[in-house]
Amino acid sequence: MAEKLLKKGNEAIALAAIRYGVDGYFGYPITPQSEVMETLMEEMPWETTGMVVLQAESETSSINMLYGGACCGKKVMTSSSSPGISLMCEGISYMAGSELPCLVVNVTRGGPGLGTIQPSQGDYFQAVKGGGHGDYKTIVLAPASVQEMYDFVGTGFDLAFKYRMPAMILSDGAIGQMMEKVELRPQVQRLTDKEIAKKYGDWATTGKSGRKANFISSLALEARDMEQINLRLQSKYRIIEETEVLFEKHLCDDAEYLLVAFGSSARICESTVEMARSKGIRMGLLRPITLFPFPTRIIQAMLPQLKGIMSVELSAGQMVEDIRLAVNGAVPVEFFGKMGGIVFSPEEVLNAFTAKFNL
Repeated sequence: MAEKLLKKGNEAIALAAIRYGVDGYFGYPITPQSEVMETLMEEMPWETTGMVVLQAESETSSINMLYGGACCGKKVMTSSSSPGISLMCEGISYMAGSELPCLVVNVTRGGPGLGTIQPSQGDYFQAVKGGGHGDYKTIVLAPASVQEMYDFVGTGFDLAFKYRMPAMILSDGAIGQMMEKVELRPQVQRLTDKEIAKKYGDWATTGKSGRKANFISSLALEARDMEQINLRLQSKYRIIEETEVLFEKHLCDDAEYLLVAFGSSARICESTVEMARSKGIRMGLLRPITLFPFPTRIIQAMLPQLKGIMSVELSAGQMVEDIRLAVNGAVPVEFFGKMGGIVFSPEEVLNAFTAKFNL
């Protein structure tokens, strides 16, 4: 029988890391995600699964520890919050360029700058558009519950290793701190170096001599070589856009108007949809689960039935740009959001919607 516990979202991330057989967690404390490392320290997985848990001296150090571990084919991960993720962006770019898998958890807080420790979704651009330098992307999963915080650790690693690239769980302070029931999965055993090579291919640096290194140096690449690497990456991203889109629809079959929201905003918008329906407004909700790949074609397929779309975000409006690109002027696209750690209510969303669409 599956074990069920009442846990915070951040605690669920830590428990999932242990259960999923993660080899190493390297992080640095920052509110509102510090419970990830705290829970790992309390659980002491190095005594049960052999997992390494290390508080690095900085976020820059922790992401480069991931770089080293990933070169060896290990399941390595870190977690942080917005300013900390900014410090990791160089390392994430290097890992993307080297085609190395890892998992990064961002429990987003308000910004820019030091900002606030309250919930935000203002890191959408940073996560979905790459964040660091160069033409790269990360797979981005947006949980809307504590259970998904847990489950997406496994999903993130599966996708990261399948495509040999970094994956990110883009959460926020609300989901990281809220407590809900979470069902724990069976323990997964960590893989040996031979098992890693057999399962994922003989690409990892496991001590084998006499072959070309797989990781990228910043010094020895000619422009044409770098272009070929970029072309290979872009080809991989197109495959991901075709095959790995995850989303959830709520009352969309007969919807004339559509709310698009992810994470904690989507939870709030479910109530907004119910309220709109009670007033005779045929509203639906599309929740992108993968922010990259974005459900562009899902939105496009709905356009013939829609009169308008509103993007709802805890930001100044970031995801709305991708919605407008998908729609390409076919229907009006509006935006509603809050910043600075202020969380809107279902009523505020509905009032904004009726005002923008004159209903």
